[in-house]
Amino acid sequence: MEKEKPELLSHQSLGFWGCWSLSVGVMIGSGVFMLPAVLAPFGLLSFGGWLLSAGGAVLIALVLARLAGRTERTGGPFAFAHDAFGDLTGFLIGWGYWISVWIATPTIAIAFVGYLTIFVPGLSENPVLQASSALALIWVLTLNAMRGAKDFALTQVIMTVLKLLPLFAIIGLGLVAGQPENLPSINPSGGSLLSILPASALLTMWAFLGMEAGTIPAGDVRDAERTIPRAVIVGTITVATVYIAATAAVMMLVPADQLVNSTSPFADAAQSLGRWGPSMIALGALLATAGSINGNIFISGQMPMAMSLDKLAPKFLSRLNATGAPQTSLLIGSTLSSILLITNYSRGLIGAFTFFLMMSTLTALVPYLVSAIAELKHSWRSGRAWAFIAMMAALFSIFAIIGSGLEVIVWGLILMIIGIPVYFLGRQKPDETG
Repeated sequence: MEKEKPELLSHQSLGFWGCWSLSVGVMIGSGVFMLPAVLAPFGLLSFGGWLLSAGGAVLIALVLARLAGRTERTGGPFAFAHDAFGDLTGFLIGWGYWISVWIATPTIAIAFVGYLTIFVPGLSENPVLQASSALALIWVLTLNAMRGAKDFALTQVIMTVLKLLPLFAIIGLGLVAGQPENLPSINPSGGSLLSILPASALLTMWAFLGMEAGTIPAGDVRDAERTIPRAVIVGTITVATVYIAATAAVMMLVPADQLVNSTSPFADAAQSLGRWGPSMIALGALLATAGSINGNIFISGQMPMAMSLDKLAPKFLSRLNATGAPQTSLLIGSTLSSILLITNYSRGLIGAFTFFLMMSTLTALVPYLVSAIAELKHSWRSGRAWAFIAMMAALFSIFAIIGSGLEVIVWGLILMIIGIPVYFLGRQKPDETG
């Protein structure tokens, strides 16, 4: 018996730039501002890692775009897994991904407050004020998301463009004032190529997490089957280009021996712009983190709604307010993020918080693998070229997951297992209606 097709949303407010800014905005967070220093010990060989991770990211983006081109269902990786492997697998992918989003939100909010202390020094010694500032940011952006996809899209596009400007400024400064002699040696660590490339690729791959964000709100996207694939691919290529160019610029602007020990490589690179240079970078970091949180909050409402539309979660999660926003789902996600944020400021729980963030990263990688297998299943007989792309994307996803470490993988599996009773308890009964 054919499954009932879930009802699509009527508020289709997102176009190409809205989807593009969602993927780019979630990908470019606070992490990019530390990557040049993290990669400096690997020398110029680190660019091999960049190319490897960028290639893997583009392969995954192609798979996501291919899958998105076949459906207008909200949910992205959840919808892809559900179509290919059924209810339970689809739910577990959506469950794990949703958890990864609301766990990541308070962490990024804390990073936002860290950059905010540059402009408000009094925050650095007041944990209560730090927590209050982070909570205020989460709920201001939650209220904005409740106003519907149109207002969200406008906010996200503006934040994404503004966060790119400081990175473009550093790239331009590197072209004008960069010194090739500042570049690190090819292999300062002396390690083998086979050890350096995987290590640097794993470090840089984290910077691409979030590319799938543009596939999730398909029900809110105009002409989703054409718009989403283009936005995700262009967004991933945009980020790869900016990341590699910005890393090269910082390496040319900051001497290698200084860069290795730098805690703020982009701010160090901006010193030649004068007093306002480091402040410009700090502002860019604030915009980058705020944009990532904005995207995460939006997704935290879309994912439960998508599962509810497919009757795999309680129906109240798909109820929309007057502007077409899944208000209840947004409130639940932001409330859980707020609770986690508050507990992070309790002594003794910081280590646990950090560990949960690592699991959040893992649960974001697993949907890539399942999506690649779904595409491989679909194209194995009908499109061998796409099957090959899907196979390479799956292998790269496995490579990145293994790099997460055994302990995190085991706990990630436990997290998925916990989702099984949640699935059986929360799915709608056959006689339940919209």
